[in-house]
Amino acid sequence: MATYANTPHINLLDEIGFGKTVLMPGDPLRSKFIAENFLENPVLVNNVRGVNGYTGYYKGVKVSVMASGMGMPAIGIYSHELFNFFDVENIIRVGSAGSIQEHIKLYDLVLAQGSCTDSNWANQYHIPSSFAPIASWELLTEAVKACEENKATYHVGNISSSDLFYGDHEGVPEGLDSVYALKKMGVMALEMESAALYMNAARYNKRALCICTISDHILTGELTTAEERQNSFTTMMKVALDVAAAMENK
Repeated sequence: MATYANTPHINLLDEIGFGKTVLMPGDPLRSKFIAENFLENPVLVNNVRGVNGYTGYYKGVKVSVMASGMGMPAIGIYSHELFNFFDVENIIRVGSAGSIQEHIKLYDLVLAQGSCTDSNWANQYHIPSSFAPIASWELLTEAVKACEENKATYHVGNISSSDLFYGDHEGVPEGLDSVYALKKMGVMALEMESAALYMNAARYNKRALCICTISDHILTGELTTAEERQNSFTTMMKVALDVAAAMENK
C-alpha cells in the first residue's frame, strides 16, 4: 500500500485506502447504502465529520464511495484532497437534481456533459475569461454505455450548479427568472456541486462526472422523500459502479 498523508478532512482508518474511482453522493447515508448493498467486503476508511467513506470491491475492482456534503465548497474540499493526496483518478458524483424541462421526469437520470454555474469558484484560477466546466469524455461515454446496458431512462446535456438552494425570486417577472432563462437554453436540471468538481478535475488533470437522479420537478412541484432519495436511486448507483469498473485499466 502507498503511504498517504492524512488531510484535515480525510483520516484513513484502514490500509485498504481508496480505489482509483470514488463515487460521491452528497448524503452520508446514501454512501453507507451503496457500500452495504453493492460493494463486496466494504470497509469504513474515513469518517471525519461523519461523511461515511468506504472502500470495497465491485466486479473484482476496488472502488470507494464517500459523501461530499452539500454545495460546491464541500465537494471542492473533498475532491481536492482525494485528487491530490490519495491517488484518486476519477470522481463520479451520484446525486439528486431538480428537473426544469417537461420531458425530464422524476427518477430519470441526467448525465452532466457540462455544468453552468452562478458560483465564483473559477475566479481562483485567474483565467482572463469565463470557464466552461465539462465532464470527462471517457467517464461520460462509459456512463452512456452503462445506462443503455441497465435500460435506464437518461438524458445527456447541460445542468446548472448553483450556490443557492433558497433563492430570492419574489417579485421577479417570469421572463427574467433564472429558471426560465436556463430552461430556454436547454439546461436540463439544477444541482449544487458539479461545477466545482469539474473545475478541480480540470486543474489537477483528473476525471470527473456528475450523474444525477431527478428527485423533484421544479415545473410541476413533484417531489421524492428523503428516504426515497437515500434508498431508491439504485439505477444511478449501478450505472456509476459499472463506469468505475470499466475505468479500472484506463
